[in-house]
Amino acid sequence: MPTDQQHPLASEDREDLRSALARLERVPGQFIETSREVDPHAELAGVYKRIGAGGTVARPTRLGPAMMFNRIKGYPGSRVLVGLLASRKRVGLLLDCAPSRLTQRMARAIEEAIPPVLVPRGQAPSQEIVHLASDPGFDLRTLLPAPTNTEEDAGPFFCMGLVLGTDPDEGHSDVTIHRLCVQGRDELSIFFAPDRHIDVFSKKAESRGQALPVTINMGLDPAIHIGACFEAPTTPFGYDELAIAGGLRGRPVELVEAVSVGQKSIARAEIVIEGEILPGVRMREDVHTNTGRAMPEFPGYTGPANPSLPVIKVKAVTMRHGAILQTLVGPGEEHTSLAGIPTEASIYKAVQAAMPGFVKQVYAHTAGGGKLLAVLQVKKTRALDDGRARQAALIAFAAYAELKHVIVVDDDVDPFDSDDVLWAMTTRFQGDMSTMLLPKVNGHVLDPSQSPEFNPALPTRGVTCKMVFDCTAPFALRDEFKRAQFKEVDPRPFAPALFDALGESDE
Repeated sequence: MPTDQQHPLASEDREDLRSALARLERVPGQFIETSREVDPHAELAGVYKRIGAGGTVARPTRLGPAMMFNRIKGYPGSRVLVGLLASRKRVGLLLDCAPSRLTQRMARAIEEAIPPVLVPRGQAPSQEIVHLASDPGFDLRTLLPAPTNTEEDAGPFFCMGLVLGTDPDEGHSDVTIHRLCVQGRDELSIFFAPDRHIDVFSKKAESRGQALPVTINMGLDPAIHIGACFEAPTTPFGYDELAIAGGLRGRPVELVEAVSVGQKSIARAEIVIEGEILPGVRMREDVHTNTGRAMPEFPGYTGPANPSLPVIKVKAVTMRHGAILQTLVGPGEEHTSLAGIPTEASIYKAVQAAMPGFVKQVYAHTAGGGKLLAVLQVKKTRALDDGRARQAALIAFAAYAELKHVIVVDDDVDPFDSDDVLWAMTTRFQGDMSTMLLPKVNGHVLDPSQSPEFNPALPTRGVTCKMVFDCTAPFALRDEFKRAQFKEVDPRPFAPALFDALGESDE
């Protein structure tokens, strides 16, 4: 498919989660619903593990459709959606883009960013229903069916809550997805990986003895969730990622003043939790379950429960009529889409700026949860490019600090095909000469190997040895590494059922 060629569905309005689901309902195999009752405690995630989670989830798992659960045990009238973005093909459908061009589509959205706009409360579907925490019967635990991914989780978690906070000094806002555990009728704990911007905002407020007002926005236009997952240096401190979402949507994200705190929320969200991060208050993540575990995270492991997390005091919950709670299976393919596609765009944009046209594709591989492993496809045209391939990998590390491993392949290797990448590693790689080691560099705290217990040479958790796997053929030997050449034939007339009705190519 040509660059950024649109699907026939592109003319439909893209406003919110519901319009995204309406789009998927028209595409066979991309969305299913069930009216069979499901328990949000472990069972819901257990079901979707087998239907469509994919990613780093323990096998057996698979890629499959997004799934709506219409009967939630203990929560009459509630609905839970999982897996909306758990397929690169589905993300392409939702963003009007061929799956192989999502990296470039996201990079372009940075250049075409559109800031959010404020709308009156009467124009915000997210505030059709208001539940105030001051009401006697208010209880988060019975109001919203936050799922528990496994039976040893610290508690029920909101896994797709986009937290919106504002710097108390500078006045700029930021949005990020964080781990949110339901701890009481009006309390949530929040986990911040190091250097997250809203954590910085919270600490600034805390230093003055002040609470930080935030909103937690759930059930969103998928462009908002993906656009929000860019990180520094692509979106430096003070950059509002909602502007990238606006660039992806071709229209601004609409915000509205919250009803109970001095903050804004996303006007077309399905559910919004309003609250404040309390100063000087900390809570053990598994205080009610004592499991010692948190929840499954993107590397595929259930990490330890954090002994001391900030607490959000909930002030209100607002929602649409018939609200949909959106969630994900922690280590699944959905995390790769959310974190990985922005990672790809950040790397691609940085390398293009340094060496235009050299890197053709970037794939933030699902084995790394979209964060830890990247495959770079390069096109060598001269002997000097042997060194430039490795330079591109170094730029990738600078563009995305949490990246751990980079695999560089030639332009005849499909970076999205793991078999092809491993073929290149098998036939174009020698461990003693094709590997670059970068020891003792900051990585990601959720990788359990990045710890002094695993490697005594590491000073603390979250520091790692980064590696470049140069799986490109030396330019001087390029003729010896030429792949067998087959005749190019259009296969569609011979097997039309294999090609979907959207007119996509077989790429």
